[in-house]
Amino acid sequence: MAKEYEFTQIIKDHEGVIFKITTIYTNNHEDQKDLYQEIVYQLWKSFDNFRGDSKISTWMYRVGLNTAITRLKKEKRKVNQIGIDQVIMKQTDQYDTEFEERLKILYAHIHGLNELEKGLMLLLLEGKKYEEIASITGLSPSNVGTKISRIKQRLKTQIVKK
Repeated sequence: MAKEYEFTQIIKDHEGVIFKITTIYTNNHEDQKDLYQEIVYQLWKSFDNFRGDSKISTWMYRVGLNTAITRLKKEKRKVNQIGIDQVIMKQTDQYDTEFEERLKILYAHIHGLNELEKGLMLLLLEGKKYEEIASITGLSPSNVGTKISRIKQRLKTQIVKK
């Protein structure tokens, strides 16, 4: 019973991690709910193996990203558009329409990236350092830096063209 309670608390405390992954890797609300459930299931299956060598969020990102990528490969479907209306943005007292529009454009372009690149950009936008991104993805920190630099340049070129 204590194990179930601890797991439930971890999910409640860090559900934003799962939500962000499902938003980047799905096109609609139903797929998002399905992927959310699959990630929670995979987290539960691997919960006994979590030794605390890394932060809980690092473990959750690793399991979540692997689950999302595996699911996409199994479905063999190409995802190239995001229903940005599904992205719940934090509202501030001063609503910034220009910022929101730029954010929509950025997310639309991120959604066109391949699975690994989406994950890298998600983690970067979350403020993760290259070392933590490397730990989550299994890449070396220098490889993470190189890939992110190339992705940023490509996104910049694509966005400027439009």
